[in-house]
Amino acid sequence: MSSQSPRSGSPAGQIAPALDAIDQAMLRELTADGRLAVRVLAERLNISRANAYARLERLKESGVLTGFTAVLDPARAGLSTSAYVTLTVRQNSWRDLTEHLRRIPEVRHMALVGGEFDVMLLVRTVDNEHLRHVVLEQLQSIPGVLGTRTLLIFDDIGNPW
Repeated sequence: MSSQSPRSGSPAGQIAPALDAIDQAMLRELTADGRLAVRVLAERLNISRANAYARLERLKESGVLTGFTAVLDPARAGLSTSAYVTLTVRQNSWRDLTEHLRRIPEVRHMALVGGEFDVMLLVRTVDNEHLRHVVLEQLQSIPGVLGTRTLLIFDDIGNPW
């Protein structure tokens, strides 16, 4: 099995190729509207369609682009209560903890962080009562969770789903 360098169509797990100004502009355009036709993308970037297709494929193969998704407004989708919930966890429990967290649909994002706490979650629920249930009954019952703090989000600005 041959080893590819990070700059030559690297397999998953390796560093992606360096992004030039056109790649970065392409990513900005696709982040704003992931449904852009390649023809429109090429026109906006002042490159040929063949070049746009090739760059798009390279960005996908290298793992820079991992997929395309819809961006929703949580409140309009019925999730009017959002919070960041921080967890303090027993050391070395991260792997088991992530499996439990992945099974809680209200957890929209999770991150292992350094500092005052160990894990930060973005939780979206239909109301405060449901948030209370998620935090007090689901999160605090996970083995390895030593404590939680809930930070209610009053207003999302550029919110992720």
